[in-house]
Amino acid sequence: ELAEFTGLLSGACADLARQLQQDAEGASKAIAIEVTGAASETDAVTVGRAIARCSLLKCALHGEDPNWGRVLAAVGTTSAVFEPDQLHVAINGVWVCRGGFAAADRAEVDLKPRDVTITVDLSAGQHAATVLTTDLTAEYVYENSAYST
Repeated sequence: ELAEFTGLLSGACADLARQLQQDAEGASKAIAIEVTGAASETDAVTVGRAIARCSLLKCALHGEDPNWGRVLAAVGTTSAVFEPDQLHVAINGVWVCRGGFAAADRAEVDLKPRDVTITVDLSAGQHAATVLTTDLTAEYVYENSAYST
């Protein structure tokens, strides 16, 4: 059955992606960026990738700083459909930003575990996507600068 094959293939690919994330050289955090409420799947992926590529956020997460402002800054670099006063951000389940403003106390966010989940609700539609990344550590920089190619 096509549906069963698609499910099995998708599951295998997700497992391989997670293994790559867990084995990332020098990384100390495995980060899942869940974008919900997007106007399109393209918007959800675009926002997730922009957040995943934000070096300042990746460094902050390594330092266990739940800097949701850096999440919003990354969202703002995209052409995704959203209204700034309708953005919501949770880090490890704590809604630190509601309606574009500070919500729960950042101190409530526990960033000690290796797994970190950032949830961004764009409040613009029904589409969603998850993008995986890692933090940016001094070890990662060393490993990737200690040799020439």
